[in-house]
Amino acid sequence: MEKRTLAQIEAEIAETKAALNDVHGTETEVYARIVGYYRAVKHWNKGKRDEFDQRKMFSLEASKEYDITAADEPCVRTAPAKMSKSESASDMASVTYELYTRKTCPNCPPVKEFMSELEMPGRSIDVDTKEGLAEAAKKGVFASPTVIFYNENGIETARCHNVEELEAVFSKVAVSA
Repeated sequence: MEKRTLAQIEAEIAETKAALNDVHGTETEVYARIVGYYRAVKHWNKGKRDEFDQRKMFSLEASKEYDITAADEPCVRTAPAKMSKSESASDMASVTYELYTRKTCPNCPPVKEFMSELEMPGRSIDVDTKEGLAEAAKKGVFASPTVIFYNENGIETARCHNVEELEAVFSKVAVSA
């Protein structure tokens, strides 16, 4: 292998930088899913393009606080034993929750309403804020709404994304008049 001098290396770097400044490419066409099928974003209507521009992409690699190599816990979470909304306050006091939502989320209001009916300590986190987005990334939350339940030891026991999943965890009791 031939040894190069510092001057030769710097000359190669200068040549490469000059070549990079003279690169001319073509426009890249972006395809994304819209109403069930993929279509070029440039052909979308103004409303859908604005919505696309506001999307926030989550990735595990970009999150420095979320360690995907930690395999101490199984990937599949199991729901806690069926609970009733009418359970005693002492049973529910040991369980807490975090509710991740967005202002523009159409599925968040029913989940918020369901959670407000529970007598359980918890908090709501807005992922539209910088802090909320960082916390969502840290916990591996990829969609809103997401409700994470924790037991008395602070260990995650369940994740729900809609009222149907919440009802599966909290078996609703029908009241007949």
